[in-house]
Amino acid sequence: MTGWPDRPEDPAVPAPTDAPTESPTDAPTNAPTESPTEAPTASASLVYDPYDAATGADPFPVYARLRREAPVYRNDALGFWALARHDDVLEALHDPDTYCSRHGITLEPRSPLPLLLTMDPPEHTRMRAVLARGFTPRRVADMEPTMRATSAKYLDRLRDVDSCDLIADYCGKLPMDVISAMLGVPEADHAQLRSWTDAMIEREDGNPDVTPAGIEGATRIYQYFSDLVAERRSAPGDDLLGTILAAEVDGEPLDDLHVVSLCFLFIIAGNETTTKLIGNAMHLLWRHPDQRARLYDDPSLVADAVEETLRCEGSTQQVARTLTCDTTVRGVTMAEGDKVLLLLGSANRDEDVFDDPERFVVDRRPTGHIAFGHGIHVCLGAAMARLETRIALEDLLVALPDHELDPDGLVRINSGNVRGFAAMPVRWTRR
Repeated sequence: MTGWPDRPEDPAVPAPTDAPTESPTDAPTNAPTESPTEAPTASASLVYDPYDAATGADPFPVYARLRREAPVYRNDALGFWALARHDDVLEALHDPDTYCSRHGITLEPRSPLPLLLTMDPPEHTRMRAVLARGFTPRRVADMEPTMRATSAKYLDRLRDVDSCDLIADYCGKLPMDVISAMLGVPEADHAQLRSWTDAMIEREDGNPDVTPAGIEGATRIYQYFSDLVAERRSAPGDDLLGTILAAEVDGEPLDDLHVVSLCFLFIIAGNETTTKLIGNAMHLLWRHPDQRARLYDDPSLVADAVEETLRCEGSTQQVARTLTCDTTVRGVTMAEGDKVLLLLGSANRDEDVFDDPERFVVDRRPTGHIAFGHGIHVCLGAAMARLETRIALEDLLVALPDHELDPDGLVRINSGNVRGFAAMPVRWTRR
């Protein structure tokens, strides 16, 4: 495999070693840090802007400074607070009475759709109880043959080549096919739906507003599922959409607005987060070939590697909440009505919780990570995402055991809260 820069010579991509996963010049040190007894004072140079492309490409040095200097951080320009430490984030996730979701879970204006993510109890409790029937352990397990067949289908198409764009040719296809199959979406429509969902999460550098392409994508997705729901009302079927159509809340069936909104949520969450998670895992394994070799020698570690990827490079980096009352954390008082970002990505690298947290170690078994959230809003599809990602890594380790990425061709998405790649050129040795 020739023609691409070696990793040690590429200044943007550190050589894959047991060193921290971030550039040595930027990574926080492993020196012990003391928990402050009063609110630390951040230096004037400390700025956290989730829409800044440079920060999005490597937020971890900023996260480390936030944990040390300003675990309760204020950005006046964008009008939000951010909690950076694991204990504070976890406590907020378990306190929906104080940190509510009904005003939206991002810094952008709340969607007008009745989404599960933006509901609070008791509405959230009733709706989630109904939807949980679509993600029971049995239903997720029943999807495994479909996941494996889909993975094999796309890897078989790569049998006679030695390079591809891993996002376009595999990572983006597998999750979209799986969630689409659950919703009864025809295969011919998968690529178009994926294009629309990709457009929705992309942001221009430094601009929190949804792009015109994102607005167009959201409109198209809503119309698509409005048509599909109308068609399926007369023949619900036994898939996830059929479960939703048959569901009742307080003895009444869900109206079209709620059903379409749920489909809207599932197609985005089921596609984007898992696509990015698989890509992030392959990027980490490339940067750490010693860890990749461990998985190749002992595939039983793949499930552990999925958990470590979630901790180290989870696709969802933060969620927002709105305060229902004045709240004091670590001596800092935040006002009722303020937006607060809960930095999941920072919490999952908290030195007080994880030993040597900047290192990627496939058998770490990081119990306590909160990549899927926690509390009443813990990700409904977490088990499915774990299974999909495990299957993907098991198959990719066999198909692409020595994969090499092109550092010059890697393209990250620019999003306020989703971390992952839009393009990932890869080569491997054909076997």
